[in-house]
Amino acid sequence: MTVVLAGVGADSTNVGALAPLYDDGRFEYVPIPEKTRATSETETLGSWELRAGDGVAADLTTRISPQPVRGGTETVAGDDLESWPLHRDPNFETLTYGEHRTSGYVSRLRALEHGDIVGFYAGLRRPNGDRAHRYLIGYFTVDDVAVVGPDTPPAEREAILESHPENAHAKRARDGDLYLEKPVVIVDGREPGGLFERDPIRLSDYYVKDGNERAQYYLRDEIESAWDVRAGGANMMYKPAYRCGLSGAAFRELVGRPGSRSVDRPERA
Repeated sequence: MTVVLAGVGADSTNVGALAPLYDDGRFEYVPIPEKTRATSETETLGSWELRAGDGVAADLTTRISPQPVRGGTETVAGDDLESWPLHRDPNFETLTYGEHRTSGYVSRLRALEHGDIVGFYAGLRRPNGDRAHRYLIGYFTVDDVAVVGPDTPPAEREAILESHPENAHAKRARDGDLYLEKPVVIVDGREPGGLFERDPIRLSDYYVKDGNERAQYYLRDEIESAWDVRAGGANMMYKPAYRCGLSGAAFRELVGRPGSRSVDRPERA
C-alpha cells in the first residue's frame, strides 16, 4: 500500500499566475491550459468559474503559454484567451487522472494498486501578497490503473481510451493516437476522494539551503517524516512526483476526508 503525490494545476509557467488561497481557507483549483485546441473538453478559461471568488479562470491572467515545455514561444491572449480549452486533469468530479510525464510520474503512478492513494498538490498564493507555497488540495483512492502507449496494439489502445471518456488524455487523443505519442498512465479513482473544500495542507518551505545562494521551495521536514516520503527528493521547484510509504488508511487519517475534514488538524496550513 502506498501514496503518490502529483503536482498539478495552473502556475506561472503556463498561466502566468497561481490560483488564490483566501484568508478564510477557501481556495481555487484551476487546471492547466490544454496544449492543443484539438480536444473534446468543453471547459475553457472563460467558462471555468472560480469557486470562492468572483469571475472565471481567464480573469487571473492576460496571456497564457499552452506549451511551456517547448519554450513558451506560443502565447494566447485577447479574444482567444477565454475560448482556450483546459486540460482538466485531474477531474475531481469523475475521479480520473492521466499522466505522461517521465520524471518519476509514469513509473510511480503505474505501480499504484487498488486501495492506494493519489494525492494532488498545487501552487497557491494568498491575495495579500504573502509567499506562495505548494499545497495538497485533494486526493482520491485508487480503483484501477491502466497504461496505454504508442506500442499498445491499436484496437486495445482505442478500447482503453474509449473506456475513459472523461480523462483529459483520452479527450485529446485523435483516432486512437495519443498526443505527442507518449505512454500515458490513467488512474481511475473512487471515494473517499475529491477536491478539498478549504484548508489545503502546506507541503513546502522556502529558504536558502546550505551551499546555495538563492532560496528555493523544499518539502517540509514534518511532511517528509509524517508521510514517510521515500522518493521524489526535497526540492519542490519543479513539482516532483512523491512516493510515500504510509498506507491509504493512514493517509486518510492524517489529512481527513474531502468534504468532512476538520479545520483544527495540525497538518493544515
